[in-house]
Amino acid sequence: MLFVRDAGGMSDRCEHEPLLRLLFSGAPASGLRRLLDSHATAQAAIAAGARDWASHGLAAPACNAIRTPDVAALRNAADWLQAPGHHLLGWRDADYPPLLRRIGSPPAMLFVAGDPARLWRPAVAIVGSRTATAGGCANAGQFARQLANAGFCIASGLAAGIDAAAHSATLEAGGVTVAVLGTGPDIAYPTRHQTLLERIAATGAVVSEHPPGTGPLRQHFPSRNRILAGLSLGTLVIEAALRSGALITARQAADAGREVFALPGSIHNPMARGCHHLIREGAALVESAQEVIDVLSPSVLELARALRGELDSVPIQPLAALSAPHQDNANYNRLWPALGHDPTGMDELEERTGLTVAELSAMLLTLELEGRVVAEHGRYCRIGG
Repeated sequence: MLFVRDAGGMSDRCEHEPLLRLLFSGAPASGLRRLLDSHATAQAAIAAGARDWASHGLAAPACNAIRTPDVAALRNAADWLQAPGHHLLGWRDADYPPLLRRIGSPPAMLFVAGDPARLWRPAVAIVGSRTATAGGCANAGQFARQLANAGFCIASGLAAGIDAAAHSATLEAGGVTVAVLGTGPDIAYPTRHQTLLERIAATGAVVSEHPPGTGPLRQHFPSRNRILAGLSLGTLVIEAALRSGALITARQAADAGREVFALPGSIHNPMARGCHHLIREGAALVESAQEVIDVLSPSVLELARALRGELDSVPIQPLAALSAPHQDNANYNRLWPALGHDPTGMDELEERTGLTVAELSAMLLTLELEGRVVAEHGRYCRIGG
């Protein structure tokens, strides 16, 4: 085995090596998802053999690469995964973000630096021009702070301009931010954002479908945008030219059935033309963060109900009838006593309850929305009794 210890990754360490072998085969994500869906584990998928791989759409070169993998590439990814806070989520992993599963072409695997539970939080993607105006960056920062204070995770792409302004403002506000990269999870692009990447990984999450060490390749960035849109309930475009990655993200968000918002700008600003185009195409014109919050609030509640339904089918009583939230639900009965009035981190809640991060994240989101729990800097505590 390539792995001598589990560094806290969400997938079982025995699954890392077969997942990496599948990834480095170069097979398309659709074929890998079909293959993983047909077998109980990635190890079982590897053991099934070339005839089975081919029946799921893997071409001969990919089958050959699975049989004789690039050992150096596997070792590089293995070394990265051994570091604390580094994770690999496979398609069948229970902690794979549920919103991302719902897009047309979800990645078969995700590398995550930071806390994968952040990918379960209701998020707004804030995107825009790399050459944004000072006013555009100020608007990105203002919207990010206000949305973060309202409980939303702020997702963006770590690029210069609007992306960096949104990430930085969220961190300064003590909110949660997620960076979706077109490089490997260890490579900042532009390189001057390496410190920003590390700050995001320390309190939020850095996400990529590309293995560690993957440099900035032009073809990776449009496909990166589908992940950014897919992780988010809505996408807000601050400034964008008519031909830009931000408009690609907005289109992919619309294709996934998510909300698209755009800020209007001066008719003399070329960076406003993309936003005006989106508004003409049906995007919501917004002038304040509250307008975004008002539109997305029903989606947040729907997400909470969907996650609660996926993870536990036990009926939940109205809050007015309960002394503790959801008292007839066994998992909530394990979580509520584990929560105190002092902030408690996710790792400690896992240890106290024996529940998975996915289960905890869904329940904590529900409790936040109900006003029973407050979250600050990734730590949770009760409100009231």
